[in-house]
Amino acid sequence: MGKTIGEKRVRTEFNPSDDNAVSQIKQETAKLINKCEELKEKDPRLCALAQTAFEEAGMWAVKLATA
Repeated sequence: MGKTIGEKRVRTEFNPSDDNAVSQIKQETAKLINKCEELKEKDPRLCALAQTAFEEAGMWAVKLATA
C-alpha cells in the first residue's frame, strides 16, 4: 500500500535525528491532513486551505521540537 497524502506532504519517513517528538508531530499532522482529504468533496477549496495550514503548523512544530 502506498503512502497517504498526509504522509507524503509531511514526509513522515524523514527524521534524520530519529527524534520521537518529531515522529509524533509528523504522524498526527498526517492524520489531520488525511481527515481533510476524506471530507474534500464537501468543499475542495476549504480542504486545500486546511491541509496547507496543517502542513505549515507541522513544520513549525517540528522546528520547535528540534530547537
